[in-house]
Amino acid sequence: MEGTGLDRPGKKPENLPFPLTRARKSMRVSRALGLGICGLALTACASAPMTPEMIANNDPYEATNRETLKFNGKIDRYFVIPTVALYFVLVPEGGRRSVHHFLENLTLPTTFVNDMLQGEMKRGSQTVARFLVNSTIGFGGFLDPASKMKIPDHGEDFGQTLATWGVGEGPYLMLPFFGPSNPRDAFGLGADVALDPTNYIHYKQHLWWFAGQKYFTILDLRAQTYTTVQGIQRSSVDYYASLRSLYRQLRENAIRNGRAVKSEDLPDF
Repeated sequence: MEGTGLDRPGKKPENLPFPLTRARKSMRVSRALGLGICGLALTACASAPMTPEMIANNDPYEATNRETLKFNGKIDRYFVIPTVALYFVLVPEGGRRSVHHFLENLTLPTTFVNDMLQGEMKRGSQTVARFLVNSTIGFGGFLDPASKMKIPDHGEDFGQTLATWGVGEGPYLMLPFFGPSNPRDAFGLGADVALDPTNYIHYKQHLWWFAGQKYFTILDLRAQTYTTVQGIQRSSVDYYASLRSLYRQLRENAIRNGRAVKSEDLPDF
């Protein structure tokens, strides 16, 4: 690469131009996270005898998935749920609502990138509008004046983008720590880290901020869904099967962006 200075043998990585150094660090973090998620997916794909029911449910690794669900349940019981309970005690409802708005605002750059990749120009403009309004008069996203201004909210991820490109979901997976997924969405988790423009902005203690953001995102999600999940567990004859069905319904609705199913997409009976 003539003229860039990168072809000089004595040039050390730490002496590279600042933006390039930052980008390389971010890409290493993204690659490590992506490989980690793929590794968890491969773990969930451990071979096991398949039954006709597993094949019919597109769940050939059901035995392994059920064991992973039990493992996740222990993580919930001994760590996540006590943390959520403490969060409810220490942070009043108004504070939890502000944290939710703030974390949601942080996801908007990634949502915008996926909007563009899906060709959703209108939804992309709404995402930009929400981010600008909430980041300014919403005090960094802790308030949500965009909703009062009737700017609709939505989420997008790279798993949904792959689906709109025609990539199949693959077999159902229960990932350790992450929960219900499939190969397409598992890959999307890591890809979203690389697609997030904020990961290429330099600031001190970037990794601690990244870890803290993900931790509070999980905490906020569990706080938002705790009652619903508990209700499903109590009312389900087979919690695993109910969770699998619910996950697929929610993902299908998200991929369609809430639009009704086209008649030609319905199965023939």
